[in-house]
Amino acid sequence: QVQLVESGGGLVQAGGSLRLSCAASGSSFSINAMGWYRQAPEKQREPVAVITSGGTTSYADSVKGRFTISRDVAKNTVYLQMNSLEPEDTAVYYCYCNARRTVSYNYWGQGTQVTVSS
Repeated sequence: QVQLVESGGGLVQAGGSLRLSCAASGSSFSINAMGWYRQAPEKQREPVAVITSGGTTSYADSVKGRFTISRDVAKNTVYLQMNSLEPEDTAVYYCYCNARRTVSYNYWGQGTQVTVSS
């Protein structure tokens, strides 16, 4: 079992910044990838940014150049630095972790609200 604890959401004006954090904890697991998804009202959950165990990153087209994902391996923690925020970024952001013991499995955080006002 892997537990994910998220923090850093909040209310910010357009053009502002927020930094999300997600720490993974558990025993006898290896992380394949961690990242962030988001879900806006009446929309499907969509991937935002992912970083693999090897450090490879990927981003949704809508956030490229504005968001940066990074990690602290020693702390099993992933971060999402969000700059130049837009009202369209308003959503619940969910931490994601793909980890394995004998098989791989997807884990999800409880979500943190990000609201961007005009």
